[in-house]
Amino acid sequence: MPTLKLDDFLPYRLSIASNRVSSVVAMAYQSLFGLRIAEWRLIAVIAEGDGLTQQALGVRTRMDKVTVSRAAIALVDRGLVARTPNPGDQRSHLLSLTEAGQALYDNVAPKALELEAKVFAGFSEKEVAGFRTLLDRLEASAAALDPE
Repeated sequence: MPTLKLDDFLPYRLSIASNRVSSVVAMAYQSLFGLRIAEWRLIAVIAEGDGLTQQALGVRTRMDKVTVSRAAIALVDRGLVARTPNPGDQRSHLLSLTEAGQALYDNVAPKALELEAKVFAGFSEKEVAGFRTLLDRLEASAAALDPE
């Protein structure tokens, strides 16, 4: 019978690597812009597709409803995101970036790309491209097993 060794168990290793990268990113966003990871994710997704519901944001970011709701409230309170009634569904609101939110995104996005470059500085372009391909395949494989 095979023995489980966490250091050899790929889902565990993937989680540890993700946590380390997220921690570096979180410290940078918090110190530079006063943003939590969930808040930055919402800003980035809204910037790509203006006028999204919290439900749509949850699907796009794979974050739970409570995390999305708290991040959205914090961003609205800071004047970075505006909530408007959803004409297609009176029970929900559409979230969009305010002028201040767009300005923040315009400042954070280059820093995010710079941080990504630092994380992958020790990898060749071919390795990064291969890693992206593997991530796509891994996400597709996991999605096929996910009942949601």
